[in-house]
Amino acid sequence: MITTFITYLARRRRMTVNVVAALAIASTITATAIASSTRTTSAAKPTIVLVHGGWADSSGWNHEITNLQRLGYTAIAPANPLRGLASDADYVRSVLLTIKTPIVLVGHSYGGAVISNAAVGVPNVKALVYIAGFAPDKGESLVKLVTKNPGSGIGPKTLVTRPYPTGDGQQGTDLYLTKHGFETAFAGDLPKSLADQMWAEQRPFSQAAFASLSGEPAWKTIPSWYLVATQDHAIQPATQRFMAARAHAKTEQVKASHVPMISHPAATTKLILEAAKAVG
Repeated sequence: MITTFITYLARRRRMTVNVVAALAIASTITATAIASSTRTTSAAKPTIVLVHGGWADSSGWNHEITNLQRLGYTAIAPANPLRGLASDADYVRSVLLTIKTPIVLVGHSYGGAVISNAAVGVPNVKALVYIAGFAPDKGESLVKLVTKNPGSGIGPKTLVTRPYPTGDGQQGTDLYLTKHGFETAFAGDLPKSLADQMWAEQRPFSQAAFASLSGEPAWKTIPSWYLVATQDHAIQPATQRFMAARAHAKTEQVKASHVPMISHPAATTKLILEAAKAVG
């Protein structure tokens, strides 16, 4: 009887060991499957790179970054140097070349001209998104585009020029917006307190950047999206529509000033997501 009981215990012990082993294997398989699924999902999502324009900084993309991160996207907003179109594009391109995933490249205002040039020669940039942005053709400058249609609030009466040293013994000229120009031409649909704060913190961009001629633009070969700001008094909406049509961009519009990414972050995020989902 004692022998029978010992045999029973041994069998129970072997069964327990086998069950524990089976559970451990199942747990490993499940963890591996989850990790694999996570990697697949992550790999399927492009990286969103957001490029600001003049008189702004990367914080202008705060709402979009929060929205995109909540949806599992990696979103980064490198600082645009605002020194000259060719050098600014080279700088942004250097950031793009460190990213291994597909890229959705987003540009606001002057940032649109930068992404048009920066994406050239970067094969994993799969989509360009312009948020009230410049999309110049080869040989065009921002000066030419901003004066294409009358009515822009950017001009001698709303610009302040200040000299700055270029670092090579030469002197450049920075462009700032007056407070009135900032409130009317740039951020007309923001609360005055916010517009005044942004004006005080504005990053100028150089006169050289404003007058720089674009190289061959990436929108000729990369699918593009465009958000037209219909209440924009910096880049006239008619000019925005012209650039969007020329780039064969999928176009949406929003009743916004020149900064729809701040005043209408939901509409801005929605267009970025359309591009991201088209990329895969």
